[in-house]
Amino acid sequence: MTHPAPPASLRERKKIRTRQALAEAAVALFGERGFDATPLDELLAAVEVSRRTFFRYYRSKEDVALTAVKELWSVFLEVLDEEQRSGPLRDVFRDVLLAALARMDEDWHRRFATTIRLAAESPALEGHSLLHCAEMQAEIRRRLDLQDGLEPRLLVEFCVVAWRSAVDEWLPTCAPGELPGHVRRAFAAMDSGLHLEA
Repeated sequence: MTHPAPPASLRERKKIRTRQALAEAAVALFGERGFDATPLDELLAAVEVSRRTFFRYYRSKEDVALTAVKELWSVFLEVLDEEQRSGPLRDVFRDVLLAALARMDEDWHRRFATTIRLAAESPALEGHSLLHCAEMQAEIRRRLDLQDGLEPRLLVEFCVVAWRSAVDEWLPTCAPGELPGHVRRAFAAMDSGLHLEA
């Protein structure tokens, strides 16, 4: 994953390191013991930070667990803002998603796969994930300047479903280089999928 230039101040660098340490420890602990079975205090002890420090960086245990998911969609929005895009919106969504994935490193792929599995096992984390997804869909429609009508909402929903289907196909292997191919196939299957007959 490409990162911006490191902050000049020692304090800012320490903040970034603490935030990253919390996210990495969360994925490791939750992946080993389960999200629901791991109290927040165990995470704090592993990273040696106080509750007060933790809540400076994350709103909740669910928030830190979803760091890898939120990183992807944050980069997605950055890519979307980088240049004016034209053409079918489905293709724009796919191409921006592929560009965002190209910026993620192998460690991100590992953390992301663990996060998706954790969400599947925890109703609390899945609920938090769905809320974040709804917020991202609204933000994507806003940045694409789409009217708040049925067709734009359905289009973004279809794109999100294609993404989720690609992730489901990828999860058995979790090979970093394979996820873009699954994304391309899922988006290519949208049209034929919508025209299947009973």
